[in-house]
Amino acid sequence: MSVEPQVLSALRAEEDDPVKLLRLASLLLKDRIAVLSSFGAESALLLAFVAEAAPDMPVLFLETGKHFPETLAYRAELARFLGLTNVQDVKPSPAALKERDPTGELWAFDPDACCQLRKVEPLDAASLPFAVLVTGRKRGQAATRAALPVVEEKADGQVRLNPLAAWTGKDITEEMARRGLPPHPLVAEGYLSIGCGPCTHPVGDGEDARAGRWAGHSKTECGIHTAV
Repeated sequence: MSVEPQVLSALRAEEDDPVKLLRLASLLLKDRIAVLSSFGAESALLLAFVAEAAPDMPVLFLETGKHFPETLAYRAELARFLGLTNVQDVKPSPAALKERDPTGELWAFDPDACCQLRKVEPLDAASLPFAVLVTGRKRGQAATRAALPVVEEKADGQVRLNPLAAWTGKDITEEMARRGLPPHPLVAEGYLSIGCGPCTHPVGDGEDARAGRWAGHSKTECGIHTAV
């Protein structure tokens, strides 16, 4: 499902204002756009912008079955707080889990396969109706995201909107405080990028936010943002 060049041009004209960008995207794309959110450390700001622009926009949450309990509680709390009306849990296939990860320990010896099973494949299925996915990725999160555009056209035709691409951690912290947004409870414990519990650890001083993801592995991305 492709996005018309004139639509992409119109969206690029609003790159500097996340709310205007999301409102225009909702108007132009209608039911062809959804938000992908981990309800993680900095998710509240993007979701606040979504709630202001189009509170009924679908918000897809990858319920991998491996999240911290704090994340699941925060997902429910934040959706209520912001008035988001269309948060959808996206889950892996029970049959695939039984066949490929019967003990639930795949993450320990093949994290790529675990992410493929619990994140990539469920999102591929859930995103079929959507031409565009909105993400909360930022350039400052990691070296692999340093050149991230706001309107991102991928090699396989996927389109991502990254309204916060140019925002720094300081910008986000200040704006979340100004808006009175509730923080993820694990942030206070040093978790600056929060994914599945077994593969996420607190980060040390001076480390980038994603240093605690898949610590000890060369892996830096789960695969959901990588065109294949």
